[in-house]
Amino acid sequence: MAAQRAEEDALAGWSARELATLRRRLRAWYREAARPLPWRESHDAYRVWISEIMLQQTTVAAVIPYYERFLTRFPTVAALAAASESDVLQLWEGLGYYSRARNLRRAAQVVVEQHAGEFPQAVEELQALPGIGRYTAGAIVSFAFNRPAPIVEANTLRLYCRLLGTRVDPRSAVGQRLLWEFAGRLPPASEPSEINQALMELGATVCTPREPGCQRCPLLSHCRAAATGLQHEIPPPARRPELTRVVERAVVVRRRGQVLLMQHGVDERWAGLWNFLRFPAEEVTGSLSEHLQQRFGVRATVGDPFHTLTHGVTRYHITLHCHAAQWQSGEPHEGTRPFQWVSLDQLAGVPLPQSGRKLARLLVAEGTTTQRRLFAE
Repeated sequence: MAAQRAEEDALAGWSARELATLRRRLRAWYREAARPLPWRESHDAYRVWISEIMLQQTTVAAVIPYYERFLTRFPTVAALAAASESDVLQLWEGLGYYSRARNLRRAAQVVVEQHAGEFPQAVEELQALPGIGRYTAGAIVSFAFNRPAPIVEANTLRLYCRLLGTRVDPRSAVGQRLLWEFAGRLPPASEPSEINQALMELGATVCTPREPGCQRCPLLSHCRAAATGLQHEIPPPARRPELTRVVERAVVVRRRGQVLLMQHGVDERWAGLWNFLRFPAEEVTGSLSEHLQQRFGVRATVGDPFHTLTHGVTRYHITLHCHAAQWQSGEPHEGTRPFQWVSLDQLAGVPLPQSGRKLARLLVAEGTTTQRRLFAE
């Protein structure tokens, strides 16, 4: 009952007249302040979809060059559907959260095979596509088809909480229900796309997490958090997961000018990407040479670490010790995992996780003299 009452109190007072005034002020501000982002130049559902998937947990500045390269390579949903997973992952390399790229390709195939290459225009049908959730479906419906749909993502979540002045945890079931209900009231029947774009732009550029620009906000007079001086406390910060520290080893095995790569399986981190032989350090009970032979079927002479990388993946902080090894005998095997031998020059055309790419660049940059030292035959 208390949660329901808090929800009702937060939504109370938002009359049709006030919402109309809010929209008018928001439109005027957006037409002056909107950033010239490339995905705003088109209402094509395919382009909207690509941009929204890329922007998930990734900054605008990081996304722009990836977005432009991706559309140059895959200009239509049919082109993406026909692409190999390896090609898609390579173009995605560095953006992280690679399941997004795999889902893009699968969803493109569904659109081509089941919808004749045309994106559905209903939120429910869009949500049936791989990798498309409630927010992304609403964004496509709104931005591509200019139809009313609620929008709740990181920036609007913060903006709505402050407008409502609610202290309810926005990530809880009650908080989500409240925000989606409020979001549904904001876009009008006429030209809803511009309102949703403006709400996202306001949250991204003015109603920021730590130092909201309240004096620049066109909606200041509507904001209950600002009216009570609580804009720095609302919404409550998300609880950060504790980092788990792990140590892993990567072994660069060389044979006649080539290095050995393995492909990550579907249930593994970086599924579909290639990497140097990599495994948790705790797996090694004897020497690294013995471990390579037992696990991968490769006999090799392994040297001491020549480099150490540190990086983060979701809730893991990883220390990666990198070793060079000279192949002696044996063909690699480990269940059904694919392996391949490639030259250093060919590494540029193979999709690698970011840590693997850093190691590849290091190997190439080290030069002939160092290569001979690391891989002395």
